[in-house]
Amino acid sequence: MFYQLEQFGFRALWSPYLFIFIVLVIGGFFYLAIKKRHLFEGNEPLTKKQAILFITTAFLVYVLKGSPMDLLSHLMFTFHMIQMAFLFLLVPQLLIASIPVWMWKKLLTLPVIKQAFRFFTKPIIALVLFNGLFSFYHIPFIFDLVKTNFWYHSIYTIILFIFALFMWWPLLNKVEKAKLHGLWKVGYLFANSVLITPACALIIFNNQPLYETYTSLQSWINSLTLCVPPSVMADLQLSGPEMFSFMPPIYDQQTGGVLMKVLQEFIYGGILYRILREWYQKEKDEPMPVQFQDYRNIKS
Repeated sequence: MFYQLEQFGFRALWSPYLFIFIVLVIGGFFYLAIKKRHLFEGNEPLTKKQAILFITTAFLVYVLKGSPMDLLSHLMFTFHMIQMAFLFLLVPQLLIASIPVWMWKKLLTLPVIKQAFRFFTKPIIALVLFNGLFSFYHIPFIFDLVKTNFWYHSIYTIILFIFALFMWWPLLNKVEKAKLHGLWKVGYLFANSVLITPACALIIFNNQPLYETYTSLQSWINSLTLCVPPSVMADLQLSGPEMFSFMPPIYDQQTGGVLMKVLQEFIYGGILYRILREWYQKEKDEPMPVQFQDYRNIKS
């Protein structure tokens, strides 16, 4: 399968324009964080961890949207779900952590951004909107429409990413006073896991292929035009999605749903471990209430 991808050309496989954009973003970030950090109130030197994390985040975005992974996501549903899991469940976390607090604070002083974060990062709103948008995306007629139109696909992907950022913000940000503490964070994470399950269940347990994008020749070709230049598409002899898939469409669909759920649980499990560890450390570091100290002294 993979050797056949060469026929789509270098531009479709490696997205050079996106690569240049990513490099410019990295350069801009380091220029602001190092050379121009005096423009930010309360600035501190960029740490090595933040620098490495930002480069890693940018590189991961390129792997997901600029490498052959993006083309594969149009060829097989399995790769689409892998792309979705990392792009919306992992990348926003890394982005929040990699940008220094003093840069976030400056960004959040901008009126529109400030109001958007204030409203959309309210835990219940963030939960419902992200998981709702994710679920709506995978309704068959919406999915086929979005995956076969460049503008719909670009706009929906950007919006979904922004709301993924809003969804992770109450759990991970260090900029403002935490909206969730201890057990509430665990409940928030659990609610996220529950709310995303119906979309995965629809995909996994359906006995028929749901998406024309991966079964209909014309819809599939239309989806490929999102990442393959028209000049290349005109020279290709394509008979259908089965040319590049190593499993029937229904198995591809079910495998994608299972992988999405497994990756989601794995990523959420990592965050749960971090939450519990921080919760334990906070409880450990907090001074014991006076009455308990007196009781311990009497007992001893």
